[in-house]
Amino acid sequence: MSKNHWKPNKETNVSVYQQIFIYIKNKIISGEWPDGFKLSSQRKLADEFDVNRSTIVTVLEELKSYGFIETKKGSGTLVTYNEESDFSLRTINWDSLIQSSIYESNNRVVQDINDFELEEQFIQLGKGELSPSLFPKSTMSQVLSSISNKVNYLGYEEARGFRPLRKAIAHHLRNHSIDVSENSVLITSGALQALQLISLGLLKTGSTVFLGEPSYLFSLKVFQSVGISLYGINMDKYGLNFLDIPYSKKYENRSAIYCIPSFHNPTGITMPSFRRKDLLKMSEQHNLLVIEDDVYRDLWIDTPPPQPLKSMEKTNNVVYIGSLSKTLSPGLRIGWVVANEQVINHLADIKSQTDYGTSSISQLIAYEWLKDNLYRDYLIEIRRELKFKREIMISSLHQHLSSLASWDIPKGGLFIWIKIEVNISIQRLYLDMLNEGVLINPGYIYGKRYRNYIRLSFSYASEDEIRHSISLLGKKIRSLSKLS
Repeated sequence: MSKNHWKPNKETNVSVYQQIFIYIKNKIISGEWPDGFKLSSQRKLADEFDVNRSTIVTVLEELKSYGFIETKKGSGTLVTYNEESDFSLRTINWDSLIQSSIYESNNRVVQDINDFELEEQFIQLGKGELSPSLFPKSTMSQVLSSISNKVNYLGYEEARGFRPLRKAIAHHLRNHSIDVSENSVLITSGALQALQLISLGLLKTGSTVFLGEPSYLFSLKVFQSVGISLYGINMDKYGLNFLDIPYSKKYENRSAIYCIPSFHNPTGITMPSFRRKDLLKMSEQHNLLVIEDDVYRDLWIDTPPPQPLKSMEKTNNVVYIGSLSKTLSPGLRIGWVVANEQVINHLADIKSQTDYGTSSISQLIAYEWLKDNLYRDYLIEIRRELKFKREIMISSLHQHLSSLASWDIPKGGLFIWIKIEVNISIQRLYLDMLNEGVLINPGYIYGKRYRNYIRLSFSYASEDEIRHSISLLGKKIRSLSKLS
């Protein structure tokens, strides 16, 4: 139970007892304290309301007599409803509805990380987005000014999205050897919605999606919530090792392979061309849909990654996902799906049933960025900054963790996947760093087997914050290793 900031007014004609009774009763009737909610102890309630404990005892007995609460041995005092309850406004058992809903809640640690990522007091060493300092404020202002003269009416766009934007995306994809028309492009509200639409529109309940492990998808419930199982496949230095996919009868409902072939999240691995070709051959042989998540492609640092799977396929088995969230702005919520027209029309129909289309303003902004060379020129500067940030983090890691951990240097993307080589609790490390004001991502949220890993991002924190945090990380690991 959270602490009460309200206290009874002892200067009024209404007795303190009555004020507390009405206060608690209203909390229950409003649903703020739902069925099953546990009240604080009598002593703590007396302290919080600044009254004698006998007053609290009297209030609680009165609430019991009306059926608002009950005391259970070993459980304390709980909000409850029964047939004799003397209040006409009965509230829904929200906890029961939440627990039985179709869409599952995120892992608790992931929920906490999502909350901490919004807190300014933390150094963000796990956040998977570009630093606000890299946001092209001046250019974006020019873009916004430009579209303001073009907005005559903000109505619904066609289900597949703003046609000029789809044409611009198709043109952009030709730079990656993906040759499609705008009719094969669906605009989505980010890459995550693209995955949701695919799970709803192309995969049946009870099927299995194979994906490299570790994977950020193990921290989400986008597939599991619609009755689809995830099956982790080992990864080697070339990425997803599809030879480990089981073909036993147990997995006869296998439906798809999900992969991030370029600058994988969280490992940073880039799949070479020969592995991509072999993966496509296996897909053709076993008739498996391939979901290619290519949201990090444009964030190459050293050299561009190999051609997308979508550009290399012969059988139209690949559904391709792209986004501007990692490269330009997550707040725009602009992503896309590329597939054959039959698939695009079906997914567009599902999307139109859920949100009637992605924001028109966001689509206009994205179009202005993609229609000419604005986005291409912007990426040149972003790659330069990412290279600088990456070198700062690698240098700091060598200085403070060389004897404690191992890692590979990613050729692009946002992340460094680090194996802690000494015997410590990663959960304790995560909490200790949090107490010091530094947020890192523990490896176990990407797969249960990765309890000796952490994922760091070099894209968000400043140079000084990176140096400070890595130094602190080294000290914490050394301290914890001495305790184990």
